[in-house]
Amino acid sequence: MIALDGSHGEGGGQILRSSLTLSLLTGKPFKLTNIRANRHPPGLRPAHLTAVKAAAEIGQARYKGGTVGSDTLYFEPGTVQSGNYRFAIGTAGATGLVLHTIFLPLALRGTATSRVTITGGTHVNTSPCFHYNAVTWAGYLRKMGIMVHLEMPRAGFYPRGGGELVAQIEPCANVRPVRIMTREPLTTAGGFSAVADLPASIAERQAKKLRSGLKEMEVESHIPTETWSNGPGTVAAVIFRQAPVPTLFFGIGERGKPAEQVAHDAIDQARAYRDSGCPVDPHAADQILLPLTFAEGASEYRVSAVTRHLTTNAEVIRQFVEREMTITGDEGGPGVVRVEA
Repeated sequence: MIALDGSHGEGGGQILRSSLTLSLLTGKPFKLTNIRANRHPPGLRPAHLTAVKAAAEIGQARYKGGTVGSDTLYFEPGTVQSGNYRFAIGTAGATGLVLHTIFLPLALRGTATSRVTITGGTHVNTSPCFHYNAVTWAGYLRKMGIMVHLEMPRAGFYPRGGGELVAQIEPCANVRPVRIMTREPLTTAGGFSAVADLPASIAERQAKKLRSGLKEMEVESHIPTETWSNGPGTVAAVIFRQAPVPTLFFGIGERGKPAEQVAHDAIDQARAYRDSGCPVDPHAADQILLPLTFAEGASEYRVSAVTRHLTTNAEVIRQFVEREMTITGDEGGPGVVRVEA
């Protein structure tokens, strides 16, 4: 049994999710202690517990310690089964992070198309929103030959939740390696500004700030507005389509947060990515590392910022898989990730 300490590195839920994924893929059981030790409150929260239950269901696994607040988990995997699955977080916890836990075992170990429905939050702070997953995350997976099709029947914002994500995951016989070292100059951008159960004027203010911020960067833009239901909530997003895959940056509204600040959050991230000159954004940098570990051949990619999430994910992967990987560059700055053949 592999012993893991959840307080190492970034000390959050990523260690749990990657461990569950790797356990299902390798057949190796694990014990994880100090779960989310660097978060407040620590231990399993509803979304993390849903990820555990989802991994156990698709992989016919046994586990101990699966309760909200638990700081220790024992997990023993079984055989991954394709199928139609439905998981309810019960809060506004991130639906996308539950999907991140189970998609790769279903793709690489499944024998038929799987359909996964997850209810909870689709647009919440500190996690990839639905549109990032649908545009950027799924785009990188396609480059690797992994087909995940995403739909959002309804949005879900904090604190209400109630959103729904539907994923169709195709079996994948072989993961393709990638080499992503350059990108074209970013001269144009798309995106959107959306509100759910709030005045349309808020969406217009967000869109106006996005356009002005991109104009300051000498980037031409087209930013439409949208109105959704199942709010209240807002989201503003910038998409650079000249990147290796369309790369999306977003800001999420919250009570008392001005519309202009929501847009400013997205612009700040977009500017940092543009100025870095690197092709892979910080969020994708750690998300694509795990699937590339199972590719046949060497991979190499330049990242706009080396994050603690990236280096921690590499440490977890090394516990399960004997594959040489290196990350060069200082934390917070550009870097290069290499996965050897």
